[in-house]
Amino acid sequence: MTLLNKIKNKIKQLEQKKSERLPMQVNQEKEEKQEAVKSVLDIFCPYCASANFVKRGVRKKKKEIVQLYLCKDCERTFTPGAIKGKHYPMPVILDAISLYHLGYSLEKATKKASDIMRFNIEKDNGTREKEKGQAVTLGNSGSGTEKLQPSSLANWLKQYKSVCAYARMREFGIKMFKPEEVIISATLAHRQLYRFRYHQAKTRLILEEDFKHRKFGAIKEFLELVPAECPHQYFSDEAERASERPIFFSKTDMIVRSKQNYATKLAEFVLGSVKEPKERHDALQRFMLANDSVTVATEVPVYLRREDLKHMQTQLGFELYKKPINYRDKKELEIMNIDEIPKLITGHIDFVQIRNGMIHILDYKPRASKEKPLEQLTLYALALSRLTGLRVYNFKCAWFDEKEYFEFYPLHLVYKRKKGRRKKIQTKEGVYDINQDTRKIESLRPI
Repeated sequence: MTLLNKIKNKIKQLEQKKSERLPMQVNQEKEEKQEAVKSVLDIFCPYCASANFVKRGVRKKKKEIVQLYLCKDCERTFTPGAIKGKHYPMPVILDAISLYHLGYSLEKATKKASDIMRFNIEKDNGTREKEKGQAVTLGNSGSGTEKLQPSSLANWLKQYKSVCAYARMREFGIKMFKPEEVIISATLAHRQLYRFRYHQAKTRLILEEDFKHRKFGAIKEFLELVPAECPHQYFSDEAERASERPIFFSKTDMIVRSKQNYATKLAEFVLGSVKEPKERHDALQRFMLANDSVTVATEVPVYLRREDLKHMQTQLGFELYKKPINYRDKKELEIMNIDEIPKLITGHIDFVQIRNGMIHILDYKPRASKEKPLEQLTLYALALSRLTGLRVYNFKCAWFDEKEYFEFYPLHLVYKRKKGRRKKIQTKEGVYDINQDTRKIESLRPI
């Protein structure tokens, strides 16, 4: 071997070693930077950055009670970074952020948030007086005498920027509507009180921003007319509720995808500041409607008449089933005759979102992994499809809590393809088995 060939071989060996070493160093540096940057939606141990923790009691602060966590790795107790060191309670901070994104200036948003805080404190003091039979006074350092500062709100907006995806749309929204007109709301007395809310600016921006969303103009028209043209007489005691499962659907040839997404993290972030369980829905609905970039309406009233279901069964070929008398003994469902279809089915959708070329119907369910509201959400999709004239193909349903998010296509429940289908479906979350049981979903999670 000549000297020139030896030199060439030596150069190749050095280049190979260099190519093997440098990319690993660069990737390692990138991974370290990514791990160092944590979102406020993530809860982790501030001492060892571990995500292996459990709840460990609460801590009473001057103005609120916060959740404590115990790290299993370093065995130290900590509070989440999103609420650590805050002078004001998290509900006050969330209200101020929501008011700002509705279009109010820093000064007006802090003033309104201060008024809300003062009203809530007076309300709490009134209930304590009734319970204890004695007056509860606020000291000089009480939060009822304090006012939020615009500088504090500006700092909160920077810290919680990752939570508020609507921030990029705010400057366009304030040019369309005044802050008082951005959200249309109405209290609906349907057996119980429901607070319908509709975000006008966000809906208009979503439809105009992406070409694939422009076909959903009918949903915008429907939501605008809810306060004026909702048939309140339909939501009486005579009507059957979608949550009571008046109609069943075949669960074969479908999958329910399980994952964790922005909705689960947002629920964990918001609901950590809610004191009463009955206030969970309202707190989450108000924050998501004002601050995320896809939620357009909450507590949307929908209904299905017998004529609508007859049309779906006879003309569209949708399969409707009833609950057999001996439901536990029988393996199959019984087809529902036209005369057996309920006269009227009503319900209220927790969240309506427009994203990724689909209309998403969401329902918040505590302990979501133990719930399977397939019939309820499918009836919501059929009702909204009938009221807007949009195809069921364009709808996607999901239920979620702070830990998991489960989604499915309602069209797979009501319409079955006659040809053979694949036995397994591969997704980003994993591989799912196509469900074979007619009456129930065998598994919610990937293999």
